[in-house]
Amino acid sequence: MRSWRFWKREMREVVEGRVPVEEMKTVYCSGALFCPEEVKAMEEIAGALEGAGYSTYLPHRDGVEAFALNSVNQPLTNLLIFRPIVRFMSRATFALDVFWILACDYFVFNMNGSVPDEGGVVETGVAFAAGKPVVIYRNDARAMPGRDGSPVLMGASGTFETVDSVAGIPAALESLGERLRPLGENPFGADCSPTHLRRVARFGRRVHGVLRMVSFLKPKNMMSA
Repeated sequence: MRSWRFWKREMREVVEGRVPVEEMKTVYCSGALFCPEEVKAMEEIAGALEGAGYSTYLPHRDGVEAFALNSVNQPLTNLLIFRPIVRFMSRATFALDVFWILACDYFVFNMNGSVPDEGGVVETGVAFAAGKPVVIYRNDARAMPGRDGSPVLMGASGTFETVDSVAGIPAALESLGERLRPLGENPFGADCSPTHLRRVARFGRRVHGVLRMVSFLKPKNMMSA
């Protein structure tokens, strides 16, 4: 089993562009997390990917959200005295997401919903800009027939298509990876990314380290099965 020190060094090297993207095979799973049905859908996506041999990052399971989701929309959380804490948690959440997007190999966005989740849209943009293969999943009766969504969002996938079954997501990732592999190793790393993005990713790495140390304090997610 890898030690925490080895794992931390490996993740840092990925963020700084010194580890080939093929060595990690981690999928960032993005999507709405505001009700039990949405949480269950994200866990099904992660389960399908893990069953196909990938490791996954789920924000509500592995990120700041794992500690904060139970407090969302609680009356005490909205008190003025807690606003600085909420603002810091928002900053930490964003930084950790950026850190993991830069560290992952693939990115999956669950676009189900009457409108796409705004956080997921931002994350999809970051993943595309970072050169990550992006697969967009949607199987939603609320969507208008014949319309996949905004071409600006759909263009992040490179295929302008969605995957309509959870079981089909791993195969879509493999197909996209095969198509992009001839283009060579993803050069995106610390040396060619904007200074502010490197700063955010460094903060995200520190947040990740803290969460690892306090993982025993993680509460049971009330929206998770």
